[in-house]
Amino acid sequence: MTPLHYLYGQPEASADLRTYNSDFIVQEILPFLPTGEGEHHMLHIRKEGLNTADVARMLSSFAGVHPKEVTFAGQKDRHAITEQWFGVRIPGKSMPDWQSLNSEQLTVLSSARHGKKLRTGALAGNRFTLTLRAVSDMDALVRRIELIKATGVPNYFGEQRFGHDGKNLIFGRQMLSGKKKVKDRNKRSIYLSAVRSYLFNQVVSERLRLHQLKTLDGDCVMLAGSKSYFVANPWDESLYGRLAENDIQLSAPMWGRGLALSEAEALAFEQGVCGQYPEDLAGLEQAGLNQERRPLLLAPQQLSYEIQEDTLVIKFALPAGSFATSVLRELVNYQDVKEREYQARKAAASEQAHD
Repeated sequence: MTPLHYLYGQPEASADLRTYNSDFIVQEILPFLPTGEGEHHMLHIRKEGLNTADVARMLSSFAGVHPKEVTFAGQKDRHAITEQWFGVRIPGKSMPDWQSLNSEQLTVLSSARHGKKLRTGALAGNRFTLTLRAVSDMDALVRRIELIKATGVPNYFGEQRFGHDGKNLIFGRQMLSGKKKVKDRNKRSIYLSAVRSYLFNQVVSERLRLHQLKTLDGDCVMLAGSKSYFVANPWDESLYGRLAENDIQLSAPMWGRGLALSEAEALAFEQGVCGQYPEDLAGLEQAGLNQERRPLLLAPQQLSYEIQEDTLVIKFALPAGSFATSVLRELVNYQDVKEREYQARKAAASEQAHD
């Protein structure tokens, strides 16, 4: 993967992440409450050592329904403790004993009926509690936290969007070029997202490298907390004031078909970066995706931290679609212990295969 620009320069401190699953805790924030009526069963589940697909299969088997009747708002990692919502469509009055699913790896925290299907992305956001161990320079890490509180971080898509060793991006490009046939709708969506996210990251990285947080005439700006946007061409004192107050946000393109949403200087810059990937652009347009925008910066909310010797526990909330790892990369040079263990197993298996 192409290295991405750091807003504040590469962090001075290093630390270990995910030494234990409990070092990475995620709690989904649902934007609504189950109604108590309807054919969809809403399950709030805490899991450890299981990925989202594992739990979905368990629920499908337990309820005796087709896998497509089990839905979830977001994917959550295996090597973490996560609290997330699942929906299971069961027509009729059947009320499974969901609590009988409880085990060391899974706990059903609550269950209730609801009238609508739980759809992908139907989240207000996620709360994170992350433990960084063996911090090499605590003062440097704390200084970074204060910078991020004030300004935020680049809103990059995290490495998990691209899969181990960037395979989602590789497969996505193969799919768009016709070299790889993908019939599974979920996999197709994952691969398309990887290609689109890669282009977004490149535009953001190059924008920060060349212009930092300076505005460009023709910027497509987004209203804070919404997907609404308009073009700032030219910028004036009123718009500068709204930007300073975080009423509006700079943005970068999520590529698709149709006219680009920026203009003038900003449009020329974005086309210059995206134009380096003509096959990706053509493939995304032919796949039927439309031009959209995503904020350039990400501002963690309710950020707090505690220090104990060489360990720091940091807590914050992010809106849906944002990545905690994008916050962490600006804070500290972290070593993901679970990923290191995965790579070691992979290398050992490769050696055995060649013996």
